[in-house]
Amino acid sequence: MTINLDELTPPHIVAELDKYIIGQTQAKKAVAVALRNRTRRLKLSEDIREEIAPKNILMIGPTGVGKTEIARRLAKLSGAPFLKVEATKYTEVGYVGRDVESMIRDLMAVGYSMVKSEMQETLKAQAEKNRKKFSLTFCCRVPIKRSGKRKTVRF
Repeated sequence: MTINLDELTPPHIVAELDKYIIGQTQAKKAVAVALRNRTRRLKLSEDIREEIAPKNILMIGPTGVGKTEIARRLAKLSGAPFLKVEATKYTEVGYVGRDVESMIRDLMAVGYSMVKSEMQETLKAQAEKNRKKFSLTFCCRVPIKRSGKRKTVRF
């Protein structure tokens, strides 16, 4: 479901989210604008990019209103890794519980596995293409007899 985000405008992003999420119009508009701004910021040169601070979104609301689903669908749409963590499990370093660094490690692991699976799919497609090419080469050899010698004709 990854779409080229260069071509998407916030109304298109909202329309894509509308296919899966009912309601939450303001939230969908806010994340669509944030995603568009992020892609536009990434296109800028390095020196200008430093001047424009990225905007982060904190979605707050009661259980079951669709916060996680909006984030999950937006991540899938943009091809970004998604990791849901329960923040109440995290503590300051030195206390009992998980520290915030483990959250970053978990996110990196998700991103790594995502890139790994994309590379595996690419290699699998390339191997399939090569397999078809080489099988045709081996299958299409036709033996021809001429003056007592056997020759192979390749196509």
